[in-house]
Amino acid sequence: MKKIIFILSVVAALFAVSCKSKTSDSATAITARGQQIEVQKMITAKVYVKPGREEDFIKAAQWIIDLTHKEEGCLEYTLYQDPNNRTNFFFFERYKNQAAVDAHFAASYFKEFGAKIGEMTSQTAEIKIMETYENK
Repeated sequence: MKKIIFILSVVAALFAVSCKSKTSDSATAITARGQQIEVQKMITAKVYVKPGREEDFIKAAQWIIDLTHKEEGCLEYTLYQDPNNRTNFFFFERYKNQAAVDAHFAASYFKEFGAKIGEMTSQTAEIKIMETYENK
């Protein structure tokens, strides 16, 4: 069970390139000092890949990257590789709101991707979910 949770967590925080910038009136917004501020969700994850599995990991990631870019609420989805330790990857994702994050986590390909990369990782990913604030 721990492995499944780990795999799903890794997938949640992932992958590469960047999504087309999309905006929506349904994003959560607050007003501060008379200015409308959009509240978005950001996910970061540091993923540790077993030595020798880096290329396999990147190839597997491309599949979910392509699908995630098509999600309505995806604003950005980027993968970085540490140039000093090629087995360390960092994922940066931005979503228009919590509903978009929930939809991403519920996608069948999200769950399938977790199974694909499970044996490629060497330890638990470090995942953070935060709110970001964008001026409208």
